[in-house]
Amino acid sequence: MLNLGSYFPITDPTLIFLVVLLIILLAPIVMGKLRIPHIIGMVLAGVVVGKDGFNILVRDDSFELFGRVGLYYIMFLAALEMNMESVKRHPTKLIIFGGLTFSVPLVMTYIIGIAVLDYAPAAALLLGCIMASNTLVSYPIISRYGLQGERSVTLSVGASMIALTLALILMAAIVASHTPGSGTIGFWLWFAMKLLLYCSLLIWLIPRLTRWFLRRYSDAVMQFTFVLSVLFLSAALSEYVGMEGIFGAFLAGLILNRYIPPLSPLMSRIEFIGNALFIPYFLIGVGMLINVRLVFTSGSVLWAAFWFVLIGTLGKAIAAYLAGIGFRMPLSNANMMFGLTSAHAAGAIAMVMVGMQLMMSDGQPMVNNDMLNGIVIMILFTCIISSLMTEFASRQIILRNKELPAEDYKVDEKILIPVRYPEYANRLVNLALLMRDPKRNRGLVGLNVVYDDESMSPNQKAGRQILDQVTRFAASTDVKMETQVRVAANIANGIMHAFKEFQCSEIVIGMHTHFSSSTKFWGQFHQSLFNGLNYQIVMARLMQPLSTLRRIVVCVPSRAEFEPGFYRWLSHLCRLAENLDCRMELHGRSDTLQLVREYISNNFPNARVELFDMEHWNQLPKLASRINDDHIFVVVVARKGTVSYKAAMDRLPDEITHFFSGKNLLIIFPDQFGVDKTDKMTFAQSQHTEEESAYSMFGTWLHNKLKRFRK
Repeated sequence: MLNLGSYFPITDPTLIFLVVLLIILLAPIVMGKLRIPHIIGMVLAGVVVGKDGFNILVRDDSFELFGRVGLYYIMFLAALEMNMESVKRHPTKLIIFGGLTFSVPLVMTYIIGIAVLDYAPAAALLLGCIMASNTLVSYPIISRYGLQGERSVTLSVGASMIALTLALILMAAIVASHTPGSGTIGFWLWFAMKLLLYCSLLIWLIPRLTRWFLRRYSDAVMQFTFVLSVLFLSAALSEYVGMEGIFGAFLAGLILNRYIPPLSPLMSRIEFIGNALFIPYFLIGVGMLINVRLVFTSGSVLWAAFWFVLIGTLGKAIAAYLAGIGFRMPLSNANMMFGLTSAHAAGAIAMVMVGMQLMMSDGQPMVNNDMLNGIVIMILFTCIISSLMTEFASRQIILRNKELPAEDYKVDEKILIPVRYPEYANRLVNLALLMRDPKRNRGLVGLNVVYDDESMSPNQKAGRQILDQVTRFAASTDVKMETQVRVAANIANGIMHAFKEFQCSEIVIGMHTHFSSSTKFWGQFHQSLFNGLNYQIVMARLMQPLSTLRRIVVCVPSRAEFEPGFYRWLSHLCRLAENLDCRMELHGRSDTLQLVREYISNNFPNARVELFDMEHWNQLPKLASRINDDHIFVVVVARKGTVSYKAAMDRLPDEITHFFSGKNLLIIFPDQFGVDKTDKMTFAQSQHTEEESAYSMFGTWLHNKLKRFRK
């Protein structure tokens, strides 16, 4: 019999590094299916492969080295990603809220730690530092809703910076208190003087050194190496003066914040290296220290986790709602402040690792296994609570403000048309020509993307022939067309990069119909395209020439009028109806249709339009009876995490397959707020997203099984 146990744990450095890379590769996929936050997913992966899990890996010196680098890196990036401009907008309120969101959880945690959990005062104070800090895990949700300028958001960002800074300073004092001679007044005066001199030196030196270096040297590698040198110099000096290196890393990030723009190439390199290697290595190493068996065998872990989640959430909630009442802000703004400040992640993990190195007077570590396991569970729950609350508050604020998009949103227009099949290409170009605004007289962009493989050369030649074909077609209507045959390893990335290079405003692309290459409804890359790009995307399935169509039937979701791209898709469809001289039906909620009626009457008075109430998205299949072969059915949908998105849209592929098979179809993803995912990367949220969760997949499987059983 083959004894697999003899091969584990793996001790060979090459194989250890291979397993870690496989975890970094596969963990986001698995955790995305399970809807577990990315930062927790890496820790759980470490639990699985550690000695208290399946004992696959040994925590060798590489985890000490890369883990220490990752520990500093995660604090450095936390500071770099702070929006420093928010500090200048409301300084007084910022200081008040920052003080509340730091002190309330700190005091509550200290009292509970001593009175209920029976921790030593130093351990309870360290736990208070962990609860007082927070990480802006849910900030990407704000970007999707376009609420970065909201007062409650800027206050939350600035208060998070204040709370984390104060927590790190207090933690430095706790560390200093465990050094010999810390019981005298002279020691603490000397410690305060060293801290003041250290901060003053870095604040004076780093900006001057950074300006000189970045102006003199433009080499990408040299700039990246310089930034890392500043990071580790700051961390080393921090340890030299008696504080932890994570404080120095965080301070270096705050000082360098203004010199490294968020979307600069240098920032991209810093984030890429950190998120691809150092931070995952650190998080996996943290997981390997956790004894997961204690969670199931010791009630004390669950007891501690319960109190950690309660006080970690309740303390931040009290601070947020007290600030909201004091600042006379609406409840939705207080909800937003609570949602943004309630997640504990980067700072909590960094501080708990520091606590594991500190020894109490009885020789035991300040952070025991119960506390470590409880904090990991607390991080998981608070990240989920933060995301749900921020999402809820974002919708509240948008609907409360009733801010409709401007009718001249996206003042320019440049349509990108990816083409692949010659028999279909002209219809896509014709659709774009009929929807474009002739007054702007903007040209079109034709694109053909080929894989970088052995068939690249013949595919490039075929692509140029297709583009020549569509160029002639567009020229027949006196419209200029730019073209490009692009080589890419990933079709979706190739389209998105071309979109940015040509500075396009939207995409018109054919729907996936060749199921021999992929059996999925969206095909191999369409889903990646609309998940990764926040601009309007029109997916078309045209079964016959557009000139033969007699009617356009449009399904409009509720709250569609609050999306920034509302007027763009509406004007495109009105031009299409006018150019084809056909009727257009719009089905939706009465409040949305009222705005539709006003806009069309003011801007397209000649369009023949009929409006029909459709109170719920579940009524979409009933429209199938109204769609004939010479009609075109248009579905306006929304990306997940937007104000008009609804769970019923997840059934769209099945409903179209069953009720609208063989019909002419347009699926429109309107313009949305937010930075495209290809532009921004953060340690708190993976770039990879799984559109369908494991739970929905299981639900679908169970539903199909029950359906067959009933038959």
